[in-house]
Amino acid sequence: MKKGILIALVAILCLAIAGDACTSAIVSGKLTANGRPLLWKNRDTNDLNNRVERIKGHDGLMEFVALFDARDLNDTAAWMGFNEAGFAIMNTASYNLNGNDGVKNMDREGELMRYALERCKTVDDFEGLLKTLPKPLGVEANFGVIDAAGNGAYFETGNYKYVKFDLADAQDGILMRTNYSYSGVKDKGMGYVREKNEKALLAPHVAAQDITPAVFTEELSRTFYNSQLGKDFTRSGDSWIVDQDFIPRRISTASVVIEGVIPGESPLLTTMWIALGYPPCAEVYAVWTGEDGVAPELTGTTADNHSVQCDRVNKRKAEVFPVERGNGKQYLNLSKLYNNEGTGYCQTLKLKNIQAYKRGYEELARRRALLNKSKKNKKK
Repeated sequence: MKKGILIALVAILCLAIAGDACTSAIVSGKLTANGRPLLWKNRDTNDLNNRVERIKGHDGLMEFVALFDARDLNDTAAWMGFNEAGFAIMNTASYNLNGNDGVKNMDREGELMRYALERCKTVDDFEGLLKTLPKPLGVEANFGVIDAAGNGAYFETGNYKYVKFDLADAQDGILMRTNYSYSGVKDKGMGYVREKNEKALLAPHVAAQDITPAVFTEELSRTFYNSQLGKDFTRSGDSWIVDQDFIPRRISTASVVIEGVIPGESPLLTTMWIALGYPPCAEVYAVWTGEDGVAPELTGTTADNHSVQCDRVNKRKAEVFPVERGNGKQYLNLSKLYNNEGTGYCQTLKLKNIQAYKRGYEELARRRALLNKSKKNKKK
């Protein structure tokens, strides 16, 4: 009996661990439409209520904006963000780095990222942090970072060591990670199919060197392509499909792209584009640092610290995953996202998000003009 209970508990824990997973990329400016680098993460987590918060600088620490869990009342763990210096960071969980090293205090990736956002200005700063922080770190992750000088890298990081993969060394100008590390134990970890999906969907954009933030939020995070099956279910005409190995998953809670700056440009122009909540059902918002940089509906303003926008999107998501009994939660009602009538959420939101990007870039141009004017006035 005791042995059976132990096995059941282990199985439950494995399922819980498998729930934290993400798909990500770092893109060099030479592959983007406007020459600016991109950092992308489609966040998968069992914490379905996410929010965006601006954390003011204080006591020598930098101001930053980041994605937080609603239940994290003290904003202790940042899951993707950027700061006033143009440094940006995200992570994907890795499951093939540490092995059974006996470290008990784990899952500290979010704490480390908040610590870095308050202190790091460059990719080199973050590497220095990894070298000097006390070990064990309590992490097993692929940390992706970019800075205002156009640098980027993944740091495959375990409790005691890390391996750096520099964007400058990527022959095609892009790096990708899901939930295993290239430097980890071979064929262990997760996300192999999702990585193949990502490579296939991005291939034409890499060839054309026309990647934009919308490629990630409007294409990859709303496409139901499965490379193992060799089939794209997105507009297949199927009403129901099994939610397995797509980039957008039932536990996807945000698609976030941080668009960096051209070297020499003000880091205050760093922009976060976010589809908060289940990405196929979400509108896109532009986010900046500063007092007016985060739309109030993205922040934790409800009694339970939820984002109004995330709650809105989660209600739509409930229509996409309406079956609760048995294994019903694995079944996705695709007709709620794409249908012949053109009334699916992905279809109706596309036009809305195209306009959101247009307004966002207009606001970015306005901010650029104000910064340039201020710079000129200081020279007089």
